[in-house]
Amino acid sequence: MSLSYRQPGVVLTDRRFTVPLDHAAPDGETIELYAREAVASDKAGQDLPWLLYLQGGPGFGANRFIGRQAWLDRALRDYRVLLLDQRGTGASTPANRQTLPLRGGPAAQADYLSRFRADSIVRDCEAIRPQVTGGARWTVLGQSFGGFCAVSYLSLAPEGLATALITGGLPALDAHADDVYRAAYPRIERKVAAHYARYPQDVERARRIADHLLTRDVVLPNGYRFTVEAFQSLGQMLGTGDGSHRLHHLLEDAFVRTPGGPDLSDAFQEQAQNLLSYAAHPLYAVVHESVYGQDARPTDWAAERVRAEFPQFDAAKALTGDAPVLFTGETVHPWMFDTDPALRPLRETAGILATRTDWTPLYDRERLAANEVPVAAAVYHDDMYVDTAHALETARSVRGLRTWVTDEFEHDGLRAGAPRVLDRLLALARDEV
Repeated sequence: MSLSYRQPGVVLTDRRFTVPLDHAAPDGETIELYAREAVASDKAGQDLPWLLYLQGGPGFGANRFIGRQAWLDRALRDYRVLLLDQRGTGASTPANRQTLPLRGGPAAQADYLSRFRADSIVRDCEAIRPQVTGGARWTVLGQSFGGFCAVSYLSLAPEGLATALITGGLPALDAHADDVYRAAYPRIERKVAAHYARYPQDVERARRIADHLLTRDVVLPNGYRFTVEAFQSLGQMLGTGDGSHRLHHLLEDAFVRTPGGPDLSDAFQEQAQNLLSYAAHPLYAVVHESVYGQDARPTDWAAERVRAEFPQFDAAKALTGDAPVLFTGETVHPWMFDTDPALRPLRETAGILATRTDWTPLYDRERLAANEVPVAAAVYHDDMYVDTAHALETARSVRGLRTWVTDEFEHDGLRAGAPRVLDRLLALARDEV
């Protein structure tokens, strides 16, 4: 039974669906998907086309908007919107340190999670589409990893799509995870340099914090082991429009005077643990690199291995001279499964996924070259999370895809720039500009 309720300007309906865990075995085990339907209050009785929203990640549930926030306001002018919690996320059947032991040991857990990639998500969408739209095609809006899923959708089931809109999420079609991170670290370094140019006082603040963490064992209140590598990973904020400012505010009050000397303040530690913990989205860490697995080559902790090719990211070496401590970005490392109590029980499971050698392709170049679905993509110039060169190469591989390349926004342009980003994409897809 679906439950409907109201928020300012919108009618929301909770929807639940049952889908196969493995779409190749439709009569086998099932899992549950949760989605929130949203329609403008003044259009609740109208027959509107559908827009399916796929969140970034992997491992994040769909946005929990209040009323008509952000891009949703623009979408509700034209569509009924389905905000889908992709398998394993949000209110869908969960996959985390508490639930995965029900599958068995690490090998069984890894086998289970191998079915949580973009191809399975697309099959989920196609399984629920007839129940939602009555069989009509829908428009997909994919943010970041949701854009990766949209390109998989165009490869696997384009017959289900009326339009595809992608923001910051055009994946490299053939690149191995090593290629992705070799392109990523120079971008990350540029973002850090831009941050220090904006806030030069943060150079010494970051060096002081790094030195403190290298000479002491710091455990945050939630049990997170706060290492210098964990501190550097706070640079993930630099990929968003306001991230540099938020990082600056975090660093400026890091220390307090205590009877034992300067120490990291409780306020700083509280903020750091909230930013670092994967308790609310463990799949992001566990399956992150598997989104780049497409053949017999294991991902093998690519971000960690490739980082060694960029010694300037070694904080200890930076502190032996006067070099700035470099932050890192959207990278997942094996040490995270030691430092984060939400990930520790999943370390062996993640390690098995990292060595897997039977990944199947997520994209079909021939089908994309023959694409007939209107597609528009926002490509954020020097996006820290998705390589611009990879994105533009993919754009050229999808027949009819129109791009909007902009440096006005960072990776979170859909949120920060709404309704402008969605409005622009719709105009491109409709050939109105």
